[in-house]
Amino acid sequence: MTSTTEAPSGLSGGLGPRRRVGDRVFTALTTGAGLLVLALIVAIGVFLLTKAIPAVRKDSTSFFTTKLWQPDNTPPVFGIAALVFGTLLSSVIALVVAGPIAIGIALYISDYAPRRLAAPIGYLVDLLAAVPSVVYGLWGLLFLAPHSDKFQQFLSDHLGFIPLFDLGKNGVVGRSVLIASLVLAIMILPIVAAISREIFLQVPAANREAALALGATKLEMIRLAVLPYSRSGVVGALMLGLGRALGETIAVALVLSLAPTTSFHIIDANIGGNTIAANIASQYQAAEPLGQRALIASGLVLFVITFAVNGLARYVVSRSSRRGIA
Repeated sequence: MTSTTEAPSGLSGGLGPRRRVGDRVFTALTTGAGLLVLALIVAIGVFLLTKAIPAVRKDSTSFFTTKLWQPDNTPPVFGIAALVFGTLLSSVIALVVAGPIAIGIALYISDYAPRRLAAPIGYLVDLLAAVPSVVYGLWGLLFLAPHSDKFQQFLSDHLGFIPLFDLGKNGVVGRSVLIASLVLAIMILPIVAAISREIFLQVPAANREAALALGATKLEMIRLAVLPYSRSGVVGALMLGLGRALGETIAVALVLSLAPTTSFHIIDANIGGNTIAANIASQYQAAEPLGQRALIASGLVLFVITFAVNGLARYVVSRSSRRGIA
């Protein structure tokens, strides 16, 4: 006796060459969405490149090593060395400050806070990400900078042997790189905390229970079961926060005493500092056509830096994932 097995009609329509029309339409839409994102990125890169090349050709100095930014002079001088330095320095400091705090908040919500407190705290952290950048900038300008003089002076008096906190003889505290970095840290903290929290909540309960059953304390359980499982995701969250800090504009422009310098003295307001994004925001409207093209050229450099940071993040995440599997 011969028996035949028929596939369910709902499954047979989605397999083989005779796929349902809905599957083909959905595949086309998702493919188009992916190609659209790629096309937008390429279009932005081509636009920046075509606008930047004429300005770079008319530069009388080295675009990548010169610190001065004077595109309207004769001959024009515009260099991004100080801008790239200030962008990276303030962003890295912000990440160093915000990263441990954000991970600590995420761990508290996922493993320590009572259930009735975990959700409200999580909502409050998420709300911080919705606050506009200009609000953070105004808060840093009108509240944080005026009320941080004693704190910055304390750092200079007790940690002045570290170049970062060396105020020097003629230095003054005020709107410094440190204040701008702290504002950036507060801005990226909810992003890192929210992503890290969701990653910690995805750790299988069996991992936690197994560690506790073997006699581990809660801290040991987090170190042995939670952090190794979520390493790649936390690294990705930190890199997303770094990318957010690299591109911040208005908050840095409001808080920082803008000056093209490459100094590590982050609490000296006389030295100040500048970033690529803040420089574009503060000078674009008043710049001449050549100066605007030069600012676009600096934006292209920031575009490349952001891509490099995301590429590094993908590489670190992939290596962490392979180690976790191994």
